[in-house]
Amino acid sequence: MFNGYLSVNDHCANCGQAFHHHRADDMHPWITIMITGHIIGPLMLYGALNWPLPDWVHMVMWPVLTAVLALAILPFAKGVVIALQWALRMHGFEAER
Repeated sequence: MFNGYLSVNDHCANCGQAFHHHRADDMHPWITIMITGHIIGPLMLYGALNWPLPDWVHMVMWPVLTAVLALAILPFAKGVVIALQWALRMHGFEAER
């Protein structure tokens, strides 16, 4: 489906399904933020209360882990949004039944 990190192909290489009209917009970043926040938030709280690390370690570790997790989730979230639009026949996919 993707030809880059977040760039979507115009058509599927196998079946020819058109993807150029998808409207993922801001949904995939929102999903990514929600998932990342629900994973990192409790881990930060647990780490601050139970790991005897200096504050500078926490100040370096958590932003890096947050960025890595968000960048890992983002393409999957965009794929899910496009697949959901296809499954529900939204935003141009309805014409290709």
